[in-house]
Amino acid sequence: MVIVALAGRRIDAPDAAEPRFPLENRQVVAERLHQALARLRPRALVSSAACGADLVALQAARRLGIRTRIVLPFDRDRFRSTSVVDRPGDWGVLFDELCDQAEGSGDLVILGLSEGEAAYRVVTERILDEALALAQKPGGQSGGLTAIVVWDGAPRGPGDLTAEFAALARNRGFAVTEVGTLRSAEVDRSPGEQ
Repeated sequence: MVIVALAGRRIDAPDAAEPRFPLENRQVVAERLHQALARLRPRALVSSAACGADLVALQAARRLGIRTRIVLPFDRDRFRSTSVVDRPGDWGVLFDELCDQAEGSGDLVILGLSEGEAAYRVVTERILDEALALAQKPGGQSGGLTAIVVWDGAPRGPGDLTAEFAALARNRGFAVTEVGTLRSAEVDRSPGEQ
C-alpha cells in the first residue's frame, strides 16, 4: 500500500506581497486534497502540522480514516504559537485535536530542535524518512511512496522548503503529486505530468 509524505504552503500572512495560499482558498484546497487522498488510498500520511497545507491534509486524512503521523521540530506549545495560530484562520483547535490523536496512537514525533530555519529543514527530511520507515515491508522491501506538494507551483527562491521537499522526494524515488493552492493556478499534477 501507498504511504504519503506531504508538505506545502502555510496560509498567507495578512501582509503577504504575493499570494501563495490565501485563506479564502482553504476549502477548495481541502477538496483537492480529499480527492487526491481518496484516489491514492494510502495506509498513512506523514506531515508536519502548520496552518495551511499540513492541517488541511491531516483533517482530510482523518475524515477518510487514514492513519496520520505528525512531525514537529520542537514542543507542541512553541510550534503552535510560531506556525499555527500566527496566521489568519482558526487553526488552534484543529491542531490540538490532530496532535492529541497522533500522540494517542504513538504517531506524534517531536524532534526537540531549536527554533530556526534549520529546524524546519530537518523536519522536511524527517517527514520523508518517516514515510520510508512506514513503507518498509517484512523482508526489507518498500511499498509505494508518494509525496504530495501543496503549493502555488512556483518556488519563492533560495530556501523555499516546499520546493526543496519536492526535489528531495523525487531524489529519494517518491512519486510526486502537486496540489494547487490558488484557484487560478491549477497545479494538480500527478507523476509523469511534470
